[in-house]
Amino acid sequence: MTALLIILCAIVLLVIGYVTYGSWLAKQWGIDPSRKTPAVEKEDGVDYVAAPPAVLMGHHFSSIAGAGPINGPIQASVFGWLPVFLWCVIGGIFFGGLQDFGSLFASIRHDGKSLGEIIKDTMGNRAKKLFLIFGLLVLILVIASFVNVVAGTFFTEDGGFGVASNPTNNQTTAMISLLFIVLAVIYGYVTNKLNVKTLPASIAGIIGIVLITVIGLNVGFVMSRTAWIVFIGAYIIVASLVPVWILLQPRDYLSSFLLYAMMAIAVVGIIFSAFAGTAAFAIPAVTGWKTGIGTMFPALFITVACGACSGFHSLISTGTTSKQLKSEKDAKPIGYGSMLIESALGVVSLIAVGMVYSKYTEGGFGSPSAAFGAGIATMFGSEGTGVYNTISALLTLAVSVFALTSLDTGTRLSRFMFSELFLTEDEATWKDAKNPVRKILAHPLFGTTLMVVIGCILGGLKLSAIWALFGAANQLLAGIALLAVCAWLGEVGKNNKMFYVPMVFMLCATLTSLVTTVINKCKLIAGMVPDKTAVWGDWFQLIFAAAMAILAVILVIEGVRTFQRQAKKKVA
Repeated sequence: MTALLIILCAIVLLVIGYVTYGSWLAKQWGIDPSRKTPAVEKEDGVDYVAAPPAVLMGHHFSSIAGAGPINGPIQASVFGWLPVFLWCVIGGIFFGGLQDFGSLFASIRHDGKSLGEIIKDTMGNRAKKLFLIFGLLVLILVIASFVNVVAGTFFTEDGGFGVASNPTNNQTTAMISLLFIVLAVIYGYVTNKLNVKTLPASIAGIIGIVLITVIGLNVGFVMSRTAWIVFIGAYIIVASLVPVWILLQPRDYLSSFLLYAMMAIAVVGIIFSAFAGTAAFAIPAVTGWKTGIGTMFPALFITVACGACSGFHSLISTGTTSKQLKSEKDAKPIGYGSMLIESALGVVSLIAVGMVYSKYTEGGFGSPSAAFGAGIATMFGSEGTGVYNTISALLTLAVSVFALTSLDTGTRLSRFMFSELFLTEDEATWKDAKNPVRKILAHPLFGTTLMVVIGCILGGLKLSAIWALFGAANQLLAGIALLAVCAWLGEVGKNNKMFYVPMVFMLCATLTSLVTTVINKCKLIAGMVPDKTAVWGDWFQLIFAAAMAILAVILVIEGVRTFQRQAKKKVA
């Protein structure tokens, strides 16, 4: 019954937050439905493509969700369910939702341009370049983390190549995911070239999802982990270069149905287990200030990540979503509403691991995603039954699909930002670059391939070696995004006071985490940690953590100067 009360409280509080605080933000900033959006004014059929609200909601939600709101809250559950629950709800309403909505609004008022351009307008070109470097470092970690997650849910332990007639969960997930890509391309073609309306196309798409799922449950695809990493790398390069209507929009839209279905199954399971007693929620309310992953501050706020607040969301809002928004009235449900749904997913993930908590804390699962699938499946039946195996397989599929959508979007964002880093103010694309070296560096294929190669190499590390650093970098990016939007709102004379507390808190928590990482890795490399030897992954974490902390401090200094200038302007 505890689990049922937790999810009901979460839903009620998040709905209240959306209706009250979300509407207040829209009023404060001046959302104007009559104003033309960049997707309408600058439509080019490649990146600027106005999408129906339901389709764009699917793209945005699938892209920001990824595996974050599942992995994060489950790993943070070692602090107890109450701290994770409170941070998912409070963080989603006042931190994450504010950042996502604010970033999207700022971008559509900047012709759909990136967060870097918003920073340039208020803090200068130097700050923009520093932010782009910082953002690219974060995107490398995004690619590495989600390549790791996807390959981990696809690969077959003994290698091999081909199909399997009695597939394991991983082989089933791999086959359905491959067929899902084909289905998405077909959906994109019939809706954009044959002009089939959204409703009939969606019905056909859902039927297609059912069919490929049935196929995947009976025929699996077999490859080794390394082979899957190479395949995923090649796929996301292609996905990031083709027009959004071919793959990005349709794939993300169709995958959102899996996410909605997954959450519905979870809620049904919570209700069923509450009254049938099929599973018991076993996480203590609070376990203590210090756990195996660190002290509650800052570890809790870093580890939960996307379940409460995520800087990656600001890149999506300003990188792809703002270029597809048909009307400003859709900014609130897509920008703010999606984050609150993700917070609800974070609470669902917390409940799921609570059903298998003893086994999880004893290391009984290979990944948080596996614990999530097992936890939900346990609500319906005992391990080994047909119902358990089917639900567990479907939920594992859903997690991998979301991680793959984040990879698609993240790689496209890295293409935008990498090119932007090497272009001058009067050069719109790589073709305009006057310097031949910069023309090569700004070429979409060069930047995309380089980012993917680095990300895939790092994706071969253990997830534990990437996730903590990804969490800190991601949350630090959230602090910088809050700073950037706050500075822009102040520049244009709109209310920005709601950003002060979230901005300062996120910057303090994440910088504390990164500095702690730097100190710990220095001790390890210097041989000051008994019975442990540094490996190249430790050097990687040290270098990345130090670089991001330094860049962030410089950007904060630039932000403080901007706020001081704005304050003097008001006085004058």
